[in-house]
Amino acid sequence: MSKQHKTLYWEDFEVGRTVLLGEKTVTRAEIVAFAAEFDPQPFHLDEAAAANTMLGGLAASGWHSCAIMMRLMCDGYLTNSSSLGSPGLDEVKWLKPVRPGDTLKAQYTCKEARASGSRPGIGICELHYELFNQHGDLVMIWECTQFFGQREAEAAS
Repeated sequence: MSKQHKTLYWEDFEVGRTVLLGEKTVTRAEIVAFAAEFDPQPFHLDEAAAANTMLGGLAASGWHSCAIMMRLMCDGYLTNSSSLGSPGLDEVKWLKPVRPGDTLKAQYTCKEARASGSRPGIGICELHYELFNQHGDLVMIWECTQFFGQREAEAAS
């Protein structure tokens, strides 16, 4: 069995560099379908019910926004990287509602990149992700630690 060649390793994460990940337009049907299955609160399911809430109209679940971010991350770089996963999210903030018809754009900035002191061949990145709507409004942030394989470690194996 041959190894799949990866193009992005820990060494490729430059501190301070921002990378664009792509975009996704969100439909009403997607918002309602996600909410019906995973977050069935009225302001995610029904325009009339949502109109009288602090959201002021139908809005995607924050968890739906997270799922969209994850998809943009996978399509943008993760599935073609030496990703070894993450121990979890440090912070997620939903800053503005995501509405039907919004086109969301994602990016990440590498805040820190260091080699693991206890696990040879593994690099650790602290990443700051941002999700913007088509107006340039920041709708969500997410901060996390991610582990990546090091290029030299894979070449040696």
